[in-house]
Amino acid sequence: MSEASDAPPSVRTAADRLWDAARTGVPCAPVRDLIDAEDVDAAYAVQQLNVRRLVEERGWRICGRKIGLTSVAVQEQLGVDRPDFGALFAELCDRSGGIVPIDALLQPKVEAEVALVLGASLDLGSHTLDDVVAATDHAVAALEVVDSRIEGWDITFVDTVADNASAGRVVLGTEPIALSGIDLVGLEMTMEINGAGASSGTGAACLGNPLLAAVWLADTMSAAGTPLRAGDIVMTGALGPMAAVRDGDEVIARMGALGEVRARFATMGGRDG
Repeated sequence: MSEASDAPPSVRTAADRLWDAARTGVPCAPVRDLIDAEDVDAAYAVQQLNVRRLVEERGWRICGRKIGLTSVAVQEQLGVDRPDFGALFAELCDRSGGIVPIDALLQPKVEAEVALVLGASLDLGSHTLDDVVAATDHAVAALEVVDSRIEGWDITFVDTVADNASAGRVVLGTEPIALSGIDLVGLEMTMEINGAGASSGTGAACLGNPLLAAVWLADTMSAAGTPLRAGDIVMTGALGPMAAVRDGDEVIARMGALGEVRARFATMGGRDG
Protein backbone atom coordinates (compact mmCIF):
# COMPACT_ATOMS: atom_id res chain seq x y z
CA MET A 1 0.00 0.00 0.00
CA SER A 2 1.91 3.04 -1.21
CA GLU A 3 -0.84 5.60 -0.65
CA ALA A 4 -3.92 5.72 1.57
CA SER A 5 -6.07 6.04 -1.54
CA ASP A 6 -4.77 2.68 -2.76
CA ALA A 7 -6.11 0.87 0.30
CA PRO A 8 -9.33 -1.11 0.04
CA PRO A 9 -12.33 0.64 1.64
CA SER A 10 -12.41 -1.91 4.48
CA VAL A 11 -8.79 -1.14 5.37
CA ARG A 12 -9.37 2.62 5.30
CA THR A 13 -12.51 2.29 7.43
CA ALA A 14 -10.71 0.12 10.01
CA ALA A 15 -7.79 2.54 10.13
CA ASP A 16 -10.16 5.48 10.60
CA ARG A 17 -11.94 3.70 13.44
CA LEU A 18 -8.68 3.14 15.33
CA TRP A 19 -7.36 6.61 14.49
CA ASP A 20 -10.50 8.28 15.86
CA ALA A 21 -10.32 6.22 19.05
CA ALA A 22 -6.74 7.35 19.65
CA ARG A 23 -7.61 10.97 18.82
CA THR A 24 -10.68 11.20 21.05
CA GLY A 25 -9.59 8.89 23.85
CA VAL A 26 -12.79 6.87 23.44
CA PRO A 27 -12.17 3.15 22.78
CA CYS A 28 -13.82 1.74 19.68
CA ALA A 29 -15.37 -1.53 18.57
CA PRO A 30 -13.07 -4.27 17.23
CA VAL A 31 -12.14 -4.04 13.56
CA ARG A 32 -12.63 -7.74 12.81
CA ASP A 33 -16.08 -6.91 11.45
CA LEU A 34 -14.35 -4.86 8.73
CA ILE A 35 -11.48 -7.14 7.73
CA ASP A 36 -11.50 -10.91 7.45
CA ALA A 37 -10.40 -12.64 10.66
CA GLU A 38 -7.87 -14.66 8.65
CA ASP A 39 -6.53 -11.75 6.59
CA VAL A 40 -3.35 -10.86 8.47
CA ASP A 41 -2.06 -8.90 5.46
CA ALA A 42 -5.09 -6.62 5.65
CA ALA A 43 -4.51 -6.12 9.39
CA TYR A 44 -0.91 -5.05 8.77
CA ALA A 45 -2.16 -2.75 5.98
CA VAL A 46 -4.38 -1.04 8.56
CA GLN A 47 -1.41 -0.72 10.90
CA GLN A 48 0.82 0.69 8.15
CA LEU A 49 -1.78 3.25 7.13
CA ASN A 50 -2.01 4.73 10.63
CA VAL A 51 1.76 4.55 11.15
CA ARG A 52 2.17 6.51 7.92
CA ARG A 53 -0.34 9.08 9.17
CA LEU A 54 1.67 9.64 12.34
CA VAL A 55 4.87 10.07 10.36
CA GLU A 56 3.50 12.26 7.57
CA GLU A 57 0.85 14.29 9.40
CA ARG A 58 2.48 14.68 12.81
CA GLY A 59 6.14 14.32 12.01
CA TRP A 60 6.70 11.46 14.43
CA ARG A 61 9.84 9.38 14.01
CA ILE A 62 9.94 5.58 13.99
CA CYS A 63 12.75 4.52 16.33
CA GLY A 64 12.33 0.75 16.30
CA ARG A 65 9.85 -2.09 16.60
CA LYS A 66 8.00 -3.98 19.30
CA ILE A 67 7.25 -7.69 19.28
CA GLY A 68 3.96 -8.86 20.70
CA LEU A 69 2.37 -12.22 21.47
CA THR A 70 5.66 -13.85 22.47
CA SER A 71 3.97 -15.79 25.26
CA VAL A 72 2.69 -19.26 24.33
CA ALA A 73 -0.20 -18.83 26.76
CA VAL A 74 -1.35 -15.63 25.06
CA GLN A 75 -0.94 -17.19 21.61
CA GLU A 76 -3.14 -20.09 22.67
CA GLN A 77 -5.69 -17.66 24.08
CA LEU A 78 -5.97 -15.87 20.74
CA GLY A 79 -5.70 -19.04 18.68
CA VAL A 80 -2.49 -18.05 16.86
CA ASP A 81 0.91 -19.66 16.49
CA ARG A 82 3.11 -16.64 15.84
CA PRO A 83 4.02 -13.28 17.32
CA ASP A 84 3.24 -9.92 15.77
CA PHE A 85 5.04 -6.59 15.53
CA GLY A 86 4.35 -2.89 15.65
CA ALA A 87 6.20 0.40 15.26
CA LEU A 88 7.86 2.32 18.08
CA PHE A 89 7.97 6.11 17.98
CA ALA A 90 10.64 8.30 19.55
CA GLU A 91 7.88 10.62 20.78
CA LEU A 92 6.46 7.79 22.91
CA CYS A 93 9.71 6.68 24.56
CA ASP A 94 10.32 7.70 28.18
CA ARG A 95 13.35 7.32 30.42
CA SER A 96 13.40 5.31 33.63
CA GLY A 97 12.44 7.37 36.66
CA GLY A 98 10.22 9.75 34.74
CA ILE A 99 6.49 10.32 34.50
CA VAL A 100 4.31 8.53 31.98
CA PRO A 101 1.28 10.66 30.98
CA ILE A 102 -1.55 8.28 31.72
CA ASP A 103 -4.16 10.64 30.26
CA ALA A 104 -2.50 10.16 26.86
CA LEU A 105 -3.50 6.48 27.03
CA LEU A 106 -6.83 4.67 26.93
CA GLN A 107 -6.60 1.30 28.72
CA PRO A 108 -2.94 0.97 29.76
CA LYS A 109 -1.28 -2.15 31.05
CA VAL A 110 2.41 -2.56 31.80
CA GLU A 111 4.84 -5.42 31.24
CA ALA A 112 8.59 -5.85 31.75
CA GLU A 113 10.81 -6.65 28.78
CA VAL A 114 14.36 -6.80 27.48
CA ALA A 115 15.04 -3.98 25.03
CA LEU A 116 17.86 -4.30 22.50
CA VAL A 117 19.53 -1.26 20.95
CA LEU A 118 21.10 -2.14 17.62
CA GLY A 119 24.55 -0.98 16.64
CA ALA A 120 24.34 -2.48 13.16
CA SER A 121 21.62 -3.35 10.66
CA LEU A 122 19.96 -6.75 10.44
CA ASP A 123 19.38 -7.04 6.70
CA LEU A 124 20.63 -10.52 5.86
CA GLY A 125 17.24 -11.96 5.00
CA SER A 126 17.70 -14.98 7.27
CA HIS A 127 19.32 -14.41 10.66
CA THR A 128 20.82 -16.44 13.51
CA LEU A 129 21.21 -15.79 17.21
CA ASP A 130 24.85 -14.91 16.55
CA ASP A 131 23.77 -12.32 13.96
CA VAL A 132 21.47 -10.63 16.48
CA VAL A 133 24.13 -10.65 19.21
CA ALA A 134 26.72 -9.18 16.83
CA ALA A 135 24.33 -6.43 15.73
CA THR A 136 23.27 -5.47 19.26
CA ASP A 137 25.14 -2.59 20.84
CA HIS A 138 23.57 -3.09 24.26
CA ALA A 139 20.46 -4.15 26.15
CA VAL A 140 18.45 -2.34 28.81
CA ALA A 141 15.66 -3.23 31.17
CA ALA A 142 12.41 -1.79 29.86
CA LEU A 143 8.72 -1.39 30.54
CA GLU A 144 6.28 -1.57 27.70
CA VAL A 145 3.04 0.25 28.37
CA VAL A 146 0.67 -1.65 26.14
CA ASP A 147 -2.61 -0.03 25.25
CA SER A 148 -5.64 -0.88 23.16
CA ARG A 149 -7.80 1.47 21.20
CA ILE A 150 -10.40 -1.33 21.22
CA GLU A 151 -12.94 -1.24 24.03
CA GLY A 152 -12.36 -3.70 26.85
CA TRP A 153 -9.31 -5.25 25.13
CA ASP A 154 -11.80 -7.32 23.11
CA ILE A 155 -9.17 -8.37 20.57
CA THR A 156 -8.34 -11.18 18.20
CA PHE A 157 -5.07 -11.46 16.29
CA VAL A 158 -6.16 -9.19 13.43
CA ASP A 159 -7.47 -6.60 15.90
CA THR A 160 -4.18 -6.24 17.75
CA VAL A 161 -2.11 -6.31 14.54
CA ALA A 162 -4.25 -3.55 13.05
CA ASP A 163 -3.91 -1.57 16.28
CA ASN A 164 -0.10 -1.39 15.94
CA ALA A 165 0.29 -4.53 18.05
CA SER A 166 -1.46 -2.74 20.94
CA ALA A 167 1.50 -0.40 21.34
CA GLY A 168 1.32 2.44 23.85
CA ARG A 169 4.54 3.83 25.28
CA VAL A 170 7.98 2.52 26.25
CA VAL A 171 10.09 3.25 29.33
CA LEU A 172 13.78 2.49 28.85
CA GLY A 173 16.31 1.77 31.57
CA THR A 174 19.36 4.01 31.83
CA GLU A 175 21.99 1.30 32.36
CA PRO A 176 23.27 -0.03 29.00
CA ILE A 177 24.53 -3.60 29.40
CA ALA A 178 26.52 -5.60 26.84
CA LEU A 179 25.01 -8.97 25.95
CA SER A 180 28.25 -10.84 26.63
CA GLY A 181 27.98 -12.85 29.80
CA ILE A 182 24.22 -12.30 30.29
CA ASP A 183 21.94 -15.32 30.43
CA LEU A 184 18.79 -13.85 28.90
CA VAL A 185 16.96 -17.19 29.04
CA GLY A 186 17.38 -17.51 32.79
CA LEU A 187 17.04 -13.79 33.48
CA GLU A 188 14.62 -13.33 36.38
CA MET A 189 12.13 -10.48 36.42
CA THR A 190 9.94 -9.17 39.22
CA MET A 191 7.62 -6.21 38.79
CA GLU A 192 5.92 -4.26 41.55
CA ILE A 193 3.15 -1.68 41.45
CA ASN A 194 3.04 0.58 44.50
CA GLY A 195 5.31 -1.86 46.33
CA ALA A 196 3.11 -4.92 45.75
CA GLY A 197 4.08 -7.82 43.50
CA ALA A 198 2.35 -7.50 40.12
CA SER A 199 4.25 -9.83 37.77
CA SER A 200 7.20 -12.17 37.60
CA GLY A 201 8.86 -14.38 35.02
CA THR A 202 12.04 -15.20 33.17
CA GLY A 203 13.55 -14.68 29.75
CA ALA A 204 12.36 -18.15 28.77
CA ALA A 205 8.77 -16.84 28.73
CA CYS A 206 9.63 -14.77 25.65
CA LEU A 207 9.60 -17.35 22.83
CA GLY A 208 12.09 -19.37 24.88
CA ASN A 209 14.70 -16.60 24.59
CA PRO A 210 14.31 -12.85 23.92
CA LEU A 211 17.01 -13.20 21.25
CA LEU A 212 14.90 -15.76 19.38
CA ALA A 213 12.12 -13.19 19.32
CA ALA A 214 14.59 -10.70 17.82
CA VAL A 215 15.62 -13.28 15.19
CA TRP A 216 11.98 -13.71 14.20
CA LEU A 217 11.56 -9.94 13.92
CA ALA A 218 14.75 -9.49 11.91
CA ASP A 219 13.65 -12.15 9.42
CA THR A 220 10.12 -10.75 9.22
CA MET A 221 11.21 -7.16 8.68
CA SER A 222 13.78 -8.20 6.07
CA ALA A 223 11.13 -10.14 4.17
CA ALA A 224 8.90 -7.04 4.24
CA GLY A 225 11.67 -4.91 2.72
CA THR A 226 12.02 -2.77 5.86
CA PRO A 227 14.95 -4.35 7.73
CA LEU A 228 16.00 -3.31 11.21
CA ARG A 229 18.67 -0.61 11.14
CA ALA A 230 21.49 0.56 13.39
CA GLY A 231 20.07 2.67 16.19
CA ASP A 232 16.72 0.86 16.25
CA ILE A 233 15.21 -0.16 19.57
CA VAL A 234 13.75 -3.67 19.66
CA MET A 235 11.27 -4.47 22.42
CA THR A 236 11.54 -8.24 22.50
CA GLY A 237 8.38 -9.18 24.40
CA ALA A 238 7.06 -9.68 27.91
CA LEU A 239 8.85 -11.78 30.50
CA GLY A 240 5.72 -12.13 32.60
CA PRO A 241 2.01 -11.23 32.72
CA MET A 242 0.95 -7.66 32.07
CA ALA A 243 -0.78 -5.63 34.78
CA ALA A 244 -3.19 -2.71 34.56
CA VAL A 245 -1.98 0.69 35.76
CA ARG A 246 -3.86 3.72 37.04
CA ASP A 247 -3.23 7.37 37.75
CA GLY A 248 -0.67 7.70 40.54
CA ASP A 249 0.78 4.21 40.26
CA GLU A 250 4.52 3.67 40.75
CA VAL A 251 5.97 0.75 38.80
CA ILE A 252 9.40 -0.82 39.21
CA ALA A 253 10.77 -3.89 37.45
CA ARG A 254 13.97 -5.58 38.55
CA MET A 255 15.69 -7.71 35.93
CA GLY A 256 18.84 -9.27 37.34
CA ALA A 257 21.98 -8.30 35.45
CA LEU A 258 20.03 -5.69 33.46
CA GLY A 259 19.25 -3.75 36.62
CA GLU A 260 15.92 -2.02 37.10
CA VAL A 261 13.52 0.30 35.35
CA ARG A 262 10.83 2.40 36.99
CA ALA A 263 8.09 4.86 36.13
CA ARG A 264 5.28 6.87 37.71
CA PHE A 265 1.94 7.25 35.96
CA ALA A 266 0.26 10.61 36.31
CA THR A 267 -2.18 12.95 34.59
CA MET A 268 -0.24 15.48 32.51
CA GLY A 269 -3.02 17.28 30.66
CA GLY A 270 -2.69 16.05 27.09
CA ARG A 271 -3.20 13.25 24.61
CA ASP A 272 -0.90 11.55 22.10
CA GLY A 273 -3.86 10.99 19.80
